[in-house]
Amino acid sequence: MSLISKLPFELFVGLRYTRAKRKNHFISFISLTSMVGIALGVAALIVVLSVMNGFQTELRTRILGVASHLEITGANNQLSNWQSLASQVRAQPEVKASAPYIIAQGMLSYGQSVQGVLVRGVLPAEEGKVADLGKHMKAGSLTDLHPGEFGVVLGADLAMSLGVTIGDKVVLMAPQGQFTPAGVVPRIKQFKVVGLFQIGMYEYDAGLALIHMDDAAKLYRMGNNVSGLRLKLGDLFEAPEMAAKLGQTLQGNYYITDWTQQHANFFKAVQMEKRVMFIILTLIVAVAAFNIVSTLVMAVTDKRADIAIMRTFGASPRSIMSIFIVQGALIGVIGTLAGAIIGVLIALNIESIVPFIEHLFHVQFLSKDVYAISDLPSKLEWPDVITIVTMSFVLSLLATLYPSYKASQVNPAEALRYE
Repeated sequence: MSLISKLPFELFVGLRYTRAKRKNHFISFISLTSMVGIALGVAALIVVLSVMNGFQTELRTRILGVASHLEITGANNQLSNWQSLASQVRAQPEVKASAPYIIAQGMLSYGQSVQGVLVRGVLPAEEGKVADLGKHMKAGSLTDLHPGEFGVVLGADLAMSLGVTIGDKVVLMAPQGQFTPAGVVPRIKQFKVVGLFQIGMYEYDAGLALIHMDDAAKLYRMGNNVSGLRLKLGDLFEAPEMAAKLGQTLQGNYYITDWTQQHANFFKAVQMEKRVMFIILTLIVAVAAFNIVSTLVMAVTDKRADIAIMRTFGASPRSIMSIFIVQGALIGVIGTLAGAIIGVLIALNIESIVPFIEHLFHVQFLSKDVYAISDLPSKLEWPDVITIVTMSFVLSLLATLYPSYKASQVNPAEALRYE
């Protein structure tokens, strides 16, 4: 006796109906179309969500190349006795590193070019512990910033707009004025360009200038004060919880912000796009899944005599309903599994597949001249795969209910009247 024949009656007949060659080839064609449609929809969902996860991760990495996980600032952009505060903060096990900084507005000029910038004074040895800016240097290094030498590291787009390169000298004007016999004039200091960085985020590449913190303190008359502390955590996703914790433990008038607050609108927009894409692509799966309705309706019409005979031999309406649920669900399961396998394989290898297609057809999907990210990044997240597979199977199962119910309501006497 074969293994299939030992299965429950409903499962056995449902599998036989699915595997049997049909007299009506149109039913088989619709079944195949449903499977292919579900597979394509599931694969598309997995690939698109993986690519969006990859973009989100890549952009987050670039942002955190300049921004820190947490920032602690004082009132009026002044933080005194920051060494003591840094010691308190580093006592927290979640905090891996801290670095002081001075932030202020300024204006850079070179020749006839003038550009407003955000000036950040940093300690090069400490800054590398809280941000990954060193990985994005196009020329020079943060360690080329030495106190008293008045060097500056510029974003690549900012340097291009000013028309400067390594070794050129630019003039930095601070908005805070100083009183002279001629009146109030802005403080001006000449800086030498010692490095260029390119994050891939226009906000930073075109508007940020880095100088040594001692030089910033002199130019902006900060004395021994700083603007704040930048912190790096062991897990960047714990930043909101850590900000709340520090707010309760630190004594003093401090403002604590995390990277999710600083770029909240950006990450909310990316998350919204991901949800919208999920809904849109789910409709593809839904359309394919509800093709199962057509398949089963025609299958029920084709098998009316068989249903009548089974009812005559004692099969209950629930058994008849289960047979066609099995038949429809099997179409959904095959399509879903095939789509999941195809989608996972593409998502894991998309960084090789896309360059091959570009080379084959001599096209470039993301031009380096236009887009900050010229490669399609992909990050497969298994919770997304599980959600997509579950959603596809549920839709397929729902599509079987109505035709299966109609099959269970077939009257044996009427079905056999013309047989």
